[in-house]
Amino acid sequence: MKRTNPAVLVIAAVLGGGVGFLIDQLLTSGGAATVAPHISMALVLALVGVVVLAFAIPIRRAIQGRSQVPIDPFRALRVVVLAKASSLVGAALGGGALGLLVFLLTRPVTPSVESMTTLIATVVASAWLVAAALIAEHLCIIRKDDDDHEPGSDDPGPGVTPSHH
Repeated sequence: MKRTNPAVLVIAAVLGGGVGFLIDQLLTSGGAATVAPHISMALVLALVGVVVLAFAIPIRRAIQGRSQVPIDPFRALRVVVLAKASSLVGAALGGGALGLLVFLLTRPVTPSVESMTTLIATVVASAWLVAAALIAEHLCIIRKDDDDHEPGSDDPGPGVTPSHH
């Protein structure tokens, strides 16, 4: 499995920011109020970051041999997939909140302190989620064995006889 590409996270954040800005633009042009996430969104994002890290730490201990419990490769894979998904969601939601924040700051009317606080908290919690997810992904990496080779390569490695004769 490949590590999460930073470019994908940047694209998710930019798309989220564009969507957030566009939603507020469309709402205000129609006479409706702007969108501001509830503070519970920031709390949930931060909590998910903690949970993802909590799932990854036992796997890291098993990889390093500091645990008596053997590594369950399926559990490690599930945690890595959760970390990848969390980093994408964190980037997109953080970008969306940033887009909403930019929209509010570019208006001639001063936004309320409450809406600014919740947006800033959501951006910070999203950044924490992305960081925690990337750390969790790193913690679940198992060192590549010397006898491993890339799938699809014709050369299985030195001294290895192909099994498809």
